[in-house]
Amino acid sequence: MGKSKSISTQYTKLLLILKARFEKNMNRHKGIDWVKVQARLEAKPEKLAILDEMELTEGEPDVVGFDKKTGEFIFFDCSAESPKGRRSLCFDDAALHSRKEHKPKNSAVKLAEEMGIEMLTVGQYRELQNLGEFDLKTSSWVITTPEIRKLGGALFCDRRYNQVFTYHNGAESYYAARGFRGCLKV
Repeated sequence: MGKSKSISTQYTKLLLILKARFEKNMNRHKGIDWVKVQARLEAKPEKLAILDEMELTEGEPDVVGFDKKTGEFIFFDCSAESPKGRRSLCFDDAALHSRKEHKPKNSAVKLAEEMGIEMLTVGQYRELQNLGEFDLKTSSWVITTPEIRKLGGALFCDRRYNQVFTYHNGAESYYAARGFRGCLKV
């Protein structure tokens, strides 16, 4: 009964947050009209629910592009640092299960799946860094090739010394300053 009203109010607030972020950061989405983005979001409430989760985990999602082939708007997490609500995670479930002790609460790959988002690829991470300076103090897990993963490794990226770096680590490792950034197409 009252639930649908609170969901509606929640999404109205989210749309206001997203619109304000969109207008504040026009360099991230040149040539994209907010009215079209909002219309698409309102037509896809399931995507709004995912964006809400991105926002709740402090990802600060924003439009970063438009896919002309699919007609979808592309959202990335644009928080200055890796989203606070998605840190201290090992890379994937295989890594999580391989830990004998001091297991993190989840893995980046599984949490992304649970949220309904995709982790950024190295290429997408570099695209994001062309829009601003991100992860100056933190780092973010990124999609890792099966070849690297089979050998027990995983990739992460950050920005240091005004350069974007891609590194490797054991997939089972986790750090308070490492999370992951997501992508959602709407």
